[in-house]
Amino acid sequence: MDSINSFKGYGKVDELEERAFRRKTRKRIIILVVSSIVLLAVVVGAVVGVVVKNNNNSKSYSGPATISDSLKAVCSSTQYPDSCYSSIASLEASNNITQDPELIFKLSLQVAINELTKIHDYPTKLMDQTNDEQVKAALNVCRTVFDDALDHLNDSMSSMQQGEKLLSPSKIDDIKTWLSSSITDQQTCLDSFEELELNSTNSRVYSDIETAMKNSTEFASNCLAIGTKIMGLLSQFDIPLHRRLLGLDHQGSSDFPRWVGPGERRLLQEVKPTPDAVVAQDGSGDCKTIKEAVDKVPKKSDKRFVIHIKSGTYNENVILDKSKWNVMMYGDGKTVTIISGDKNFGVDKIPTFDTATVAVAGRGFIAKDIKFINTAGAEKHQAVAFRSGSDRSVFYQCTFDAFQDTLYAHSNRQFYRDCDITGTIDFIFGNAAVVFQNCNIMPRQPLSNQFNTITAQGKKDPNQNTGISIQNCKFSALETSLSAPTYLGRPWKDYSTTIIMQSAIGSFLNPLGWKEWVSNVDPPKTIFYAEYQNTGPGSDVSNRVKWAGYKPTLTVDEAAKFTVKSLIQGTDWLPATSVAFQESL
Repeated sequence: MDSINSFKGYGKVDELEERAFRRKTRKRIIILVVSSIVLLAVVVGAVVGVVVKNNNNSKSYSGPATISDSLKAVCSSTQYPDSCYSSIASLEASNNITQDPELIFKLSLQVAINELTKIHDYPTKLMDQTNDEQVKAALNVCRTVFDDALDHLNDSMSSMQQGEKLLSPSKIDDIKTWLSSSITDQQTCLDSFEELELNSTNSRVYSDIETAMKNSTEFASNCLAIGTKIMGLLSQFDIPLHRRLLGLDHQGSSDFPRWVGPGERRLLQEVKPTPDAVVAQDGSGDCKTIKEAVDKVPKKSDKRFVIHIKSGTYNENVILDKSKWNVMMYGDGKTVTIISGDKNFGVDKIPTFDTATVAVAGRGFIAKDIKFINTAGAEKHQAVAFRSGSDRSVFYQCTFDAFQDTLYAHSNRQFYRDCDITGTIDFIFGNAAVVFQNCNIMPRQPLSNQFNTITAQGKKDPNQNTGISIQNCKFSALETSLSAPTYLGRPWKDYSTTIIMQSAIGSFLNPLGWKEWVSNVDPPKTIFYAEYQNTGPGSDVSNRVKWAGYKPTLTVDEAAKFTVKSLIQGTDWLPATSVAFQESL
């Protein structure tokens, strides 16, 4: 109990005291951080001898590290060290490389941008070479996600070129998130082909696109690995800033992460915020369709645009692309304002990515008091009710209703509070850094030959800062007649990461708890699946799976990595939305 109390209390300091501390120590902090960079460069140089010695099996190596050795040492932290070294060294700017690790990171980022730019239009080229509609649809997904991936890389570069000598902790988190999302975007292109039944046409196109993407995916992975290693080392020296990064200096008693700012907080607290556009089917608003209202949203605006959707069922598919920033949609209640669609993969053969009734990509999206539904039904298989790739997005008092693949938490940082989510197979899936709190998660009866898996997490790269965290939620069957085998989830990719903690789990759950992706084949040891302090008849872990990557229990410190303040840096941005949140355990 003492350890728990000390954890919860860490960082709770007096505002005036901390302000005075910052004034007195600002110069000292700057000196410390600069020194850490110099020290890191020295460390890199010092270990190069060992790295090179191990790589070359040489017993005669001695002397100072060269620039080339420093680059090799940095690249040794990546999954693709050869492509890391050759690609960065090939830049003209490499002639000016010092042992400055931040410069090496910037060069790795430029390499990733250059390569993705080369293949950016390749899906369009391939679309012109085929008449297969399913292949064209998959390539169209590739075209969309390549565009998003390039934006995430460019945003990362822009963030580093805003005149600051040293990267702030919040920028470090932003960059790691955007690089993680860029990798997810590119993987989504391949996912759109992998769900097709292979034939000569789509197999050839898949092979072409996969080959073309080899360098871009490796370079993005290298960049993330370098950034994670270097930035992680720097943060260890920066104790005062690290405390700010974790959001441990509390601001009031809000239950929401601090990246939800005061303006958004007020909007979420208001029953009916003043709208910029009103959608009403009876003509009493500015627009009769949601699409009309979305068309009014200015591009990449820092000003919040509020859309009020009055009660009614809106049968339309709504897309807010990456240019639609800071949009808030609110309804008259999650039982009366309903956005409904029926696109699906199983019968209509639409890529799962494109089946979403509502899809958002622009940063800062907020939804409140709305029901998102896909009515395709179990027999049409993959059919998404909502897809979010919106960074720092918030969903409050909403309902997500479908069967297979209900909620696609695709990428970036997301937070769900007081929501209802229903479905069958993989009905919460994706590779976002996402936290669910106080939500009702309700598996339902699937087709007669199917099972239920609540989650399917898609972490592909070990350095991605992604995962599904479900905290203080209630797991219960939607129907009392639920008889299908039901599991908490299954690992979709090699580094899938999911934790269920401090939640109530009903008796419907299969005692094994989790299910493998491929029947009777244990998942890779690299996954991270865990449970922590759950209650209810389904929380008994004594008969759980025996996977190497599954932990039936965690320490406080291990579980804390999956809280709002750690997994999604939520204490930096959520408070502005006024949505309540629990930032720690």
